[in-house]
Amino acid sequence: MCGIVGIVGHDQATEILLQGLEKLEYRGYDSAGIYVLKQANQGFLRKASGRISNLRQEIDAKVSGNTGIGHTRWATHGQPSQTNAHPHSSADGRFYLVHNGVVGNFKELKETYLKDVTLVSQTDTEVIVQLIGYFAAKENLDAFEALRKVVGLLDESSSYALALIDQTQPEKIWIAKNKSPLLLGLGTDFNCICSDAMAMLKLTNRFVELADGDVAQLSPKQTVIEDVKGNVVKRKEFTVDQDASASEKGAYEHYMLKEIDEQPAVMRTLVQKYLQTPNAIDEKLLAAMKQAQRIYIVAAGTSYHAGLVGKELFEKLAQIPVEVHVASEFAYNPPLLAQKPFFIFLSQSGETADSRSVLVQIKEQNYPALTLTNVANSTLSREADYTLLLHAGPEIAVASTKAYTAQIAVEAILAQALGKAKDLQRANELDLAQELGKVANAMQTLVDEKYKIEQLAKQDLLTTRNAFYIGRAIDYATAIEAALKLKEVSYIQTEGFAAGELKHGTIALIEEQTPVIALITSAKTAAHTRSNVQEVKARGAQVITIVKQALATKQDQIILPDVAELLSPLVAIVPCQLLAYYASKQRGYDVDKPRNLAKSVTVE
Repeated sequence: MCGIVGIVGHDQATEILLQGLEKLEYRGYDSAGIYVLKQANQGFLRKASGRISNLRQEIDAKVSGNTGIGHTRWATHGQPSQTNAHPHSSADGRFYLVHNGVVGNFKELKETYLKDVTLVSQTDTEVIVQLIGYFAAKENLDAFEALRKVVGLLDESSSYALALIDQTQPEKIWIAKNKSPLLLGLGTDFNCICSDAMAMLKLTNRFVELADGDVAQLSPKQTVIEDVKGNVVKRKEFTVDQDASASEKGAYEHYMLKEIDEQPAVMRTLVQKYLQTPNAIDEKLLAAMKQAQRIYIVAAGTSYHAGLVGKELFEKLAQIPVEVHVASEFAYNPPLLAQKPFFIFLSQSGETADSRSVLVQIKEQNYPALTLTNVANSTLSREADYTLLLHAGPEIAVASTKAYTAQIAVEAILAQALGKAKDLQRANELDLAQELGKVANAMQTLVDEKYKIEQLAKQDLLTTRNAFYIGRAIDYATAIEAALKLKEVSYIQTEGFAAGELKHGTIALIEEQTPVIALITSAKTAAHTRSNVQEVKARGAQVITIVKQALATKQDQIILPDVAELLSPLVAIVPCQLLAYYASKQRGYDVDKPRNLAKSVTVE
């Protein structure tokens, strides 16, 4: 959600911070700010509500230095405003702080220690920096000591990634991390920090992931990390092998359209990475899954919908029962588990706070866990027993498209591998490399004909207030994801329903010209869904049908190239993504940054 950048030891600190924040725009934010230190007691604080472009307008040539911190905020405490934007400062003006996360006991801390301090913002974050200033003055602590003292006062429900500057020490930054993502970037004669490696890839591809409870001190040529017990520790360095230009829009007007168009290439990449590379699936992983009595897929949002498709794949190809759970529900209301469970966590970012809460719980019980994520070395990846990467490349638009289809494809690859390990006929007979190749070709056909879908969006979705997706069996899972795509970027109130449930209440909502989009990819249920289409048409609905070619008629609007039925969600979702994109664009909305949403949800 919130994004953090920081740099120490670079004379272009201001521009580096701004560019880093621009790279983090995809995470979602409502305000932004920077603090840059030129020399002792000569710093520059600039903040603005809204976009990074607004922040740039607040910055003139004198805002320069070689040490600085920056932040994009997604409001949790206090309205979006310049005052509530980060960085926040201590009452004496000595300390400046940015924070990603939530302080669970900020009210108690404020009442205990800060009764004589007037807070200028409504944020929980300001309490942290005011406490640092309070203890530094009262107990004569330096910045590092004060930071350690304050993080020790935060309760267990708190999450934080913190970056602190003491304006009396111009070449130092202090950081702390718990639950929220924070990376330390290593350079030559400089060091940096960021919430996401993408923000600093133009400077370095060498990073260190801090562990929960770590605090660290950065200077241009040195980093010192201490664990929760105060011991100096070395954390493992890793490199990010990704071209920074991969996150650019190029000739595309929006990232979302670019990422929809990239899906055929993602399918081909996954074939190469997993099906044409020997031993791509760890034998230990397959052995652990073979011992399981039941698989539990845990995810949130779009990843949860990918899990619903995954349930079909694992049950059909590997003959193992699967439950799919919303992470935020599982965390506080866990189900009765099988004696030998196996957990799969789906997350584009690998930083989803709700999923991580579940992972922490199940690791305490020594249950095996696998993470499917797009981000190597992310928190869920590091803390699970096994990881399979999505290899989808950077996904910048808030509405997930290519990561969703990559999750389904990797689930299919894993389900088949498990089925083969169990010597099951259906898994052995499926030529998945060939079938995913067909999927890639089918996707390409659809994105090449996007102008047809653009016209449908203009015709049926331009002015509507609400809409429905319907489908049966595996199409129902696609309908739920398709509805989410449309509602999150176009703000059309959209729901996905099992088509057979229409008569049990939902059909009461059908009025003249209400858009109903029907998904039909299975011969077994096609006739039943078509019957439901007639029911809504009789009540005035404006129907769009998305139909597999083998089942299509002349009246169907969107025809899907034929692929294996189990893989049909990979193809059926593409026109739904395009409908959402064009509905949003035609209404004049910010397609890539829908209101109130964040790309990576790093607080519960």
